[in-house]
Amino acid sequence: MRGWINYYAIGDMYRVMMKIDAHLRTRLKVILWKQWRRYHWLRKLGDNHNLARQASYMKDHNQFVMTETCIVKALSKQRLTNNGLVSCLDCYLIRHKLKFN
Repeated sequence: MRGWINYYAIGDMYRVMMKIDAHLRTRLKVILWKQWRRYHWLRKLGDNHNLARQASYMKDHNQFVMTETCIVKALSKQRLTNNGLVSCLDCYLIRHKLKFN
C-alpha cells in the first residue's frame, strides 16, 4: 500500500484515500470481531454487559455491528493504531506534503 501511495502521491486523492482507509478499518474490525465474538472476550475489551451481549449474539449484519454497537468503542482508530495499523490516509498526507514542499 505504501508503494502505491508513494507512486500516486502527486495526485489529489484525499477523498479516495479517506474511503479506502475507512473501508480497510471496517473490514479489519469485522475480522477481529469474528475472532473475539464471544461474550467473555467482548467484556474483556471493556464493553458493558448489554452491549457485549448484543454484539456477541449477532450472527450476520457485519456492517451494522461495526458501526452501531460496542465494537466502535472497543476497536477504535486509536486502539488499532496503537497495535500497529498504519493509516493509508496519514501516509498519503505525509507523502503529499513532501511532494509539494
